[in-house]
Amino acid sequence: MEDIARMAGVSRSTVSRVLSGTGRIGEETRKRITELAKTSNYSIDASARNLRLNQNRTISVVVPYDPVEQLPLSEPFFLTLIGSIADALTACGMDMLLSRVSADRLDLAAEAYKGGRCLGFILIGQWGHHDQLTAMAVQGLPFVVWGARLPGQLYGSVGGDDVQGGFLATSHLLDAGARRIAFLGDTALPEISQRHTGYLQAHHARGLVPAADLTLAANQSRESVVAVIAERYPRDGGFDGIFASTDPMAMNAIGALAALGKKVPDDVRIIGYDDIITASNFQPPLSSVRTPMIDAGKALVDSLLAQLSGAPPRQRQLASSLVIRESSGTGPPAAR
Repeated sequence: MEDIARMAGVSRSTVSRVLSGTGRIGEETRKRITELAKTSNYSIDASARNLRLNQNRTISVVVPYDPVEQLPLSEPFFLTLIGSIADALTACGMDMLLSRVSADRLDLAAEAYKGGRCLGFILIGQWGHHDQLTAMAVQGLPFVVWGARLPGQLYGSVGGDDVQGGFLATSHLLDAGARRIAFLGDTALPEISQRHTGYLQAHHARGLVPAADLTLAANQSRESVVAVIAERYPRDGGFDGIFASTDPMAMNAIGALAALGKKVPDDVRIIGYDDIITASNFQPPLSSVRTPMIDAGKALVDSLLAQLSGAPPRQRQLASSLVIRESSGTGPPAAR
């Protein structure tokens, strides 16, 4: 900018006003500075300009990465939610900065905000680190989390009603005739734990108590699901239903059962969670619990913008609904 000012015979502030489109500058001077900028291949650092003018319009969206599960951004759930957030931000005239941090260091999600690159941030998932999120809330950082609503929560969140969703999924399997229903998932994670609570409540509402060994601990990797199904299904006559805490886990469970010579839904009824875009095209088409993802993106953005306007962090739950397809069957389970 100093070079352009010297060649144009004007001050640096005049060059700055021309290139940023602010202030009243004579047309001849404006043209001279613009031409010099073009011939000098000068480009404006929009980020730096926004910081100077207090015109930052960027929201950071952070998707943590777990080295155990190794879920890529191309996972259908992530893609759908990120797309929903991007659409909501675009509708507000805002930009999105997408990044990843370690799932064990959620505090690093605040780096873009602390560096002045964004107004606030949206974090996808709690990842079992409620303490780190609480510490950021105590610091007064502007952020909102996609995740479960937890007791005494200080930070803002938006998520599905996972207890209701777990209740709906398990009730459907019970109503279809399944009686030994396995729950598949990592109950150490807040959202999964709440889905498991719904699983238990559905049994209790019918005077039933599921055996403790029907809760199968597994993460979302194919290897984890295949191993636990191969180990546990042959025991005690196996199970006639599976409530998988995510759709990918349900799909991997179907594959694991096929390797054991078992058919879905003839031998085992299965229902997943999230109703990802591939669920309806899977074979057999997968029954699932749906959270309205378009509403989710808008709710996350609205929640963060409300904080930026001075509102306190709030927690919001979105209603879940059941989507019935072939994997959970319609008739009584096959006799074994």
